[in-house]
Amino acid sequence: MNVLLVNPNITMPIAVRTSPPLGIAYIAAISERMGHQVRVLDMQVDDTPLEQLVDEFPPDVIGITANTPQVKAAWAVAEKFKRLHPCPIMIGGPHPTVLPEETLRRSPIDVVARGEGEATWEEFLTVVARTPRHNSAALAEHLVGVKGISFRGPSGEFIHAPDRPPIRDLDSLPFPAYHLFKKEGYTSLQPTLDGGTARSFAMCTSRGCPYRCTYCSQSTFPEKWRARSVESVIAEFRHLIHDLGATEIGIVDDSFNIDRKRVAAICDALIESGLNTVPWLLINGIRSNLADRELLAKMKAAGCKRVAFAPETGNEYILQRINKKHTMKQVREAFANAKAVGMETIGFFMIGLPGDTEETMEETIRFAIELDPDVANFSMTTPFPGTILYNEVLERGRLLMDDWDDYIFLEGKARYELDVPAEVMERKWHEAYRRFYLRPRRILKTLARRSTWQQLPRLASMAAKLAMPYHPAPKRPSNVEVAC
Repeated sequence: MNVLLVNPNITMPIAVRTSPPLGIAYIAAISERMGHQVRVLDMQVDDTPLEQLVDEFPPDVIGITANTPQVKAAWAVAEKFKRLHPCPIMIGGPHPTVLPEETLRRSPIDVVARGEGEATWEEFLTVVARTPRHNSAALAEHLVGVKGISFRGPSGEFIHAPDRPPIRDLDSLPFPAYHLFKKEGYTSLQPTLDGGTARSFAMCTSRGCPYRCTYCSQSTFPEKWRARSVESVIAEFRHLIHDLGATEIGIVDDSFNIDRKRVAAICDALIESGLNTVPWLLINGIRSNLADRELLAKMKAAGCKRVAFAPETGNEYILQRINKKHTMKQVREAFANAKAVGMETIGFFMIGLPGDTEETMEETIRFAIELDPDVANFSMTTPFPGTILYNEVLERGRLLMDDWDDYIFLEGKARYELDVPAEVMERKWHEAYRRFYLRPRRILKTLARRSTWQQLPRLASMAAKLAMPYHPAPKRPSNVEVAC
């Protein structure tokens, strides 16, 4: 069959196209392993008209991925494909996993894959292959018994199959099919620090997270943490470097350093095999409470040049409130350890967490300045569907969004009110960027970095959006229901 996989476009305030989407790359690899012809359309970097695409590659089945800011674009793309070239469409990703009925109501998409998608997609392709074309009733009948999906039955009723267990043996998955993507369309993984161009690839060495932070969308997926073997990880490093010419690799695990012995073994193997000459980064951060100096030194020797930590807040009570499971002392030690071994550091901080006041947000800004990472990212806390925070806001706060498009990052708009007014959150968010980055020593450090001049238009745009003085938005309505 002809399999078309689509990553919908999303309009961001700042252009970010760092690497091919990993989820689609895995699904593409599964499809190729089954013997199907596969084409990928990453609409973030590929503007091929859909009419031309279906003429060149008429699909027998389409897969689409979507997070919350992408979901409306995903519905629109599905609508257009159904008009141009009707065929079965499945969607996966965090948003449809949590709200499958919404997607089935609001779009012509046939099936929602909930949770991890590879095994579900493989079974779906088998069903489509034996179903007569344009026979939706037969498709619905054949889908009965497939785990991890939601779809409409013959009478239009919603059918939610039992959840599919998470994949236990991650080594059984093929390497992501990066050869199907237009690599020239992507930047380096972190262009602010590294300039704009690189052959960059994402890698996932483990899945799941044993921690349940209240704001995190990871809580919508299985709690069980599973890891690939050291041998499998090293084999993919070798593939990315030797076969695809990778010049940097970004590890995107949610909990890379949960198993200290495993991390040390991976590092030893990278050094022994000579694969430590290509730098790798920890994109999503690692646990501060598990980042001792000895382990970080080994990671540095193995090629890791940059590590991220997520302090989130500078207040111990707020840390407990969001169930972060680390202390400010542990965060201080983690940053000190990373700097001591010569690693670059990134810090993730959140403004407007549950329980925050103007005083605690001030503590967060001061904590970020004290830690002084190479890059500080300040996020306006966003209650994503399915998270504990989202349910808390629905119960005793109010959402300030009337559209899923409002979930786009870096807009400088508060998404909810719970314990502090929106205008205070927005003011402190702008203030955080201004006070962190407009310190004289920080300005000199930024100007001394070559990537600053390579990315000057992008950085100027970021500065204009993030660090300029805050001007309050008009008062928003007190009762807002998210459009779905």
